[in-house]
Amino acid sequence: MQKRKNSPGDNDTVTRRGLLQGTMAAAGFTLVPAHVLGGKAQAAPSEKLNIAGIGVGGMGRNNLRACEAENIVALCDVDDAYAQRAYVRHPKAKRYLDYRDMLEKQKDIDAVIVATPDHTHAPIAVAAMRMGKHVYVQKPLSHSVYEARVMTETARKYKVATQMGNQGHSGDGIRLICEWIWDGAIGPVREVHAWTNRPVWPQGIEVGRPKETPPVPATLDWDRWLGPAPYRPYHPTYAPNSWRAWWDFGTGSLGDLGCHVMDPVCWALKVRHADSVEACISTYWHDFWKKTEPKNETYPRSTIVRYKFPARGAMPPVEMTWWDGGLMPPRPEELEPGRKMGDSDGGVLFIGDKGKLMCGCYGKNPRLIPETKMREYQRPDASIERIPGGIGGHEKDWVRACKGGKPASSNFDYSGVLSEMVLMGNLAVRFPQKKLLWDGQKMEVTNDAEANAYVRREYRKGWTL
Repeated sequence: MQKRKNSPGDNDTVTRRGLLQGTMAAAGFTLVPAHVLGGKAQAAPSEKLNIAGIGVGGMGRNNLRACEAENIVALCDVDDAYAQRAYVRHPKAKRYLDYRDMLEKQKDIDAVIVATPDHTHAPIAVAAMRMGKHVYVQKPLSHSVYEARVMTETARKYKVATQMGNQGHSGDGIRLICEWIWDGAIGPVREVHAWTNRPVWPQGIEVGRPKETPPVPATLDWDRWLGPAPYRPYHPTYAPNSWRAWWDFGTGSLGDLGCHVMDPVCWALKVRHADSVEACISTYWHDFWKKTEPKNETYPRSTIVRYKFPARGAMPPVEMTWWDGGLMPPRPEELEPGRKMGDSDGGVLFIGDKGKLMCGCYGKNPRLIPETKMREYQRPDASIERIPGGIGGHEKDWVRACKGGKPASSNFDYSGVLSEMVLMGNLAVRFPQKKLLWDGQKMEVTNDAEANAYVRREYRKGWTL
């Protein structure tokens, strides 16, 4: 959890929902507020949702701002100081220290935004969904592969509206990429490269945990911030801003940007579970002469992760390579001199039998390369529905789903698979120079028991999923 005060769709689903709504309209029924029926029903489109924010000091504050046309009724954070700007902006919202107290005591909540550190996404979102609350969860959905699967299955069971915070999935760019690749613009794709500039925080440089044990700030409940992670003394290198670097709390560069950068790959190429994943990472010697490697608890400064996906229908097997920490794939010969690869946050290069396509992070600015091919290409008609507001309308897309509209663009049926793909890459990062064979249906590393043990993490006593 991030921090407050002491006082986590298929066409059949869409069709069933549409038929149900049409039947209800014909019979003269009106959809009632979700909280009236214990959170099980959709709110009427004309009615405002009652939304709660959990983890409101960072990205959660921005997510709430995008939902201000609705009712912001509750805020939960374990760090008063970090959450202060959200408190000031939403003075009428009730404040809570513990999300469990909030969900139990405040019965009018229809939907919850979860924007805590990665290690607390799953227990919070699952608890909310089990109470019939719709959920918007920041990326990646979870800290472990197992948690992502549980979140996806829980959303299906309780029939709640969901969305992951990979806003690029609501943009036009990713839709253009899908339409062009499905149109055969570059032919069958057998190779993809994805990269990011992350990390932009200290990572891969610590020998171990900080030895200093400064006092916990009076505004922070450290035990609740730790949540299901193993106990350790407070240090400002963890909270509120640098937790992404640490294995116990964050998911590193892959977790931070993978769900944005790999999103066009997952959708356009229809990949699901990899057959195998392997990684190589940056290393250094704590004592070169003794050949003593440090026992790091942070993610590496840079990684290369190689995924192999099987054929999908008419699409051939494809290999995707992930690069971060300043590492980049070879520059394609077709790219004009002086032209950047991707954008400042990262990018994707699709290599097809008949050409190449490149985009920036979030699927932005897709182009066939060289630019002469882009100008010659006869674009197909739009075949994928656009989201009003594009990237900036991602939260509103979820709000519409909460009110009985179509499933949100990155609902858990889609984003759960994407998150599993990203987090499987982190298993390879944890065990570099090994080739991990993966059974996606069973969520099992079939050739390495040590790596398989990390598919599902252990929770600290008192915490459950």
